[in-house]
Parts: sequence; C-alpha cells; structure tokens
Amino acid sequence: MLTKRMTTRLARREDAAAIAEIYNQGIEERIATFETEPRHPEDIVAALDERGKHFPTVVAERDGRIVAWASASLYRSRPCYAGIGEYSVYVHREARGSGAGKVVLEALFRESEARGLWKLVSRIFPENVASLALCRATGFREVGVYRRHAKLDGVWKDCVIVEKLLGEAAQPGDTGTTDLDQLDQEPEGKV
Repeated sequence: MLTKRMTTRLARREDAAAIAEIYNQGIEERIATFETEPRHPEDIVAALDERGKHFPTVVAERDGRIVAWASASLYRSRPCYAGIGEYSVYVHREARGSGAGKVVLEALFRESEARGLWKLVSRIFPENVASLALCRATGFREVGVYRRHAKLDGVWKDCVIVEKLLGEAAQPGDTGTTDLDQLDQEPEGKV
C-alpha cells in the first residue's frame, strides 16, 4: 500500500526503466496509445534526450518509487507552434485512483509554463474514461473528436482532442479571434 506523501521532480536518465515499465502497461492495455511495441529503457533515454530542456518529463514518486510520469514533446516543427507541447501521462496500475495522475500532470503544467509553453494538447481514446476524467479535473477543454484517426490492432479508433492553455494564454482578455460561442448561434433576422 502506498502511504507516504507524493513528490514530483524532473525525470532523469536513471528513471528510464521505471518510466518504460509504466508506459508498457499502457501499451499492453490498448486504451491509451496507438503504440504496440514495448519500450525499453534505452528508448526512454533517447526520448528524454530528444526532448531536451524545452519539453519536460516529470515523475511522481511515493515511498521512493516512481508511480506516474508525464511529458511534453514537440507538437509541430513550425516556429509559430514553438509554445505548444503534445503531452502524455501514464500512471502505474498499482497507483491508479490515488491522485498520482493529477499530481504529475499539475507538475507538468508548472514545468511547461516555466519553459515558455503556452498550450498542451493531446488525443485520447473515448473509452479511456480515466484519462478524460483527469483532463476535466485539471482544466483541459475537449475540442472535438477525430473520427477514425488511425487503426490499433486492425480496428479504427476515434480520438478526443483536448487542450489546456497555460500562463499568459490562459488569462482572460481579448484574444483577437472570433468568439467561438457565437458561431453556434443563428444571425438575427435570418431564417
């Protein structure tokens, strides 16, 4: 049983085996990722190196053991998207329902904002109700659904698109864009 307070920190290369173990649980369960091949610690080290300092990976520890991790990675290579990260979050089976996902995701928000990211986005399978609930609990907005986005084990999968604004982008004020709520309304006087 997990008893001590949870702490978070930036991931280190020596965390690769624990991160791979948790990620492989998600791959095996087939409701969190299109990936089908297990990851090895060397794959995780390469991913950490590739993300560098701009895109953080955070781990949550309890009782000296990594129980969850979250990371941001490159969304698109165009310079205008430099402040957007595509995020992932995975929680060890034994730690699910303990708040580890929320703790590690909130740490990722802080680390991402500190590095100049203004938005995190992801795609989540509709049947992954735990991830969707976590997104709602941490302030993500569901943008829409990609229909038949890709196949997993030969079966088409939809993906719910989510986004969370960070820092200055999350502050209310003039965005210089159309009020999206008004797009759903009929213009006055027209049928």
